[in-house]
Amino acid sequence: MSVSQLRYLQQALNEKANAIQREFVEASEQLHALDRRLIEARGVDEAPILAEQAALRQRQQALALEINTWRDRARDVVRQPGAEALDGYLTELAKLDDEDVRAAVEAARYALDHPEEALARAKTGTLPRTPAGRLLERARTEYDLRGVDPAPRQRAAVELANRPGLAQDDEVLAELEPALADEDPLVSQVALLTVVQIHRFRAIRLSDLDAAHASVRRLARLKHPAVVPVLLEILSTPRTGFTNSQGEMVEGNNLQSRLVALGSLVEFRTSQVQAAIRARQHDRDPRMMEAATRALELFPGEWQ
Repeated sequence: MSVSQLRYLQQALNEKANAIQREFVEASEQLHALDRRLIEARGVDEAPILAEQAALRQRQQALALEINTWRDRARDVVRQPGAEALDGYLTELAKLDDEDVRAAVEAARYALDHPEEALARAKTGTLPRTPAGRLLERARTEYDLRGVDPAPRQRAAVELANRPGLAQDDEVLAELEPALADEDPLVSQVALLTVVQIHRFRAIRLSDLDAAHASVRRLARLKHPAVVPVLLEILSTPRTGFTNSQGEMVEGNNLQSRLVALGSLVEFRTSQVQAAIRARQHDRDPRMMEAATRALELFPGEWQ
């Protein structure tokens, strides 16, 4: 048994810890922002802020335990006393409800059974080593992802984007973006759907409104029907967060992102889009009301 044959599995397990580590860091940033809000509150309405701080600290404790668990799993891969113990350990890992880990376990078993071939594949770079790489490889080979029904491809995209930490990882997007131009239309579709879902996560959930706005702008540039449901969600979801103002993070809202979503949606001009824009004529923000009215005036009549 060679340690090199298990490194791919170790890397996959450590990636899980790294993803949760990014969540931990984000929670720390949120705590710092709450500290500033607490100072500004000066004794007024402190209770909700304190409650939010307590919840975040509790979440950090849970995340720290998860990080340690995944690190221990990675270390234990090469600590098994023999082939039988390793086989049992791989079986236990395969039972975890995580597709990446199961794929890595299968790759480890293959490497142990076919060491020369696995080494050759690793040297030529044909063995995908990242979650995004494995998803693209599945899009080339798996029956479910290559069928007529697009639903499995959509589910795979959503599943990847919702994994802890991955949607905030710029390296994931950097790996997916070139695949948008892949010669295989199903691979490019999977890449597109996943890019859309990652930017949806950022646009809807990030407290950093500047980063969220950058994702909305990227979605608008895609100009693909797959972005329409996401842009509709952004348009109809006003929210607050933090934005950089003269080097300091201050509280703000996502109006600019919603306006970008509206402008991009007008290009599609479907009945669903028209209904959503009409609803914005009764928005709480007068600037959104004005923009929605202007969009409908520019393109009168019923949209199809």
